Amino acid sequence: MNAVTEPVDNLQSLTSLTVLNATAALERGYAALKAGQTVFDLRHVLTVDSVAVSVMLSWQRAAQQAGVKLELKNLPPALQSLTKLYGVCSLLFPTDVKLEQDGAALRNPAHDEFSPVKAPESVFSKKTQVAGDSAAHHHH
Repeated sequence: MNAVTEPVDNLQSLTSLTVLNATAALERGYAALKAGQTVFDLRHVLTVDSVAVSVMLSWQRAAQQAGVKLELKNLPPALQSLTKLYGVCSLLFPTDVKLEQDGAALRNPAHDEFSPVKAPESVFSKKTQVAGDSAAHHHH
């Protein structure tokens, strides 16, 4: 039993993920993976900097090479905003992203702002005129 619980606590005790402890954190993650741990609980990681993202990506790579699927759980807000900032959400959480909101997350919201451009503007103005007319008709 012990072998399983130890690595879990190992990563739960991680309170920061910064340049200062990146190497130690990496080693810790690798050790946990070797011990068969595939779920990293990062709820206590409150201090982070840009290195945190590359540490997490390195863990993911190590897991892939080992042929296992790594799950990063309970990321504190600081860590979540870093993954968003670097746009690596999908790399770090390939499954979560898809499961979050039935397929809605698969559509990249960043692309939305570009979609109206494809339609010629006349289409939009015609639509609005029609809408305006029908509204006037309904009125009377």
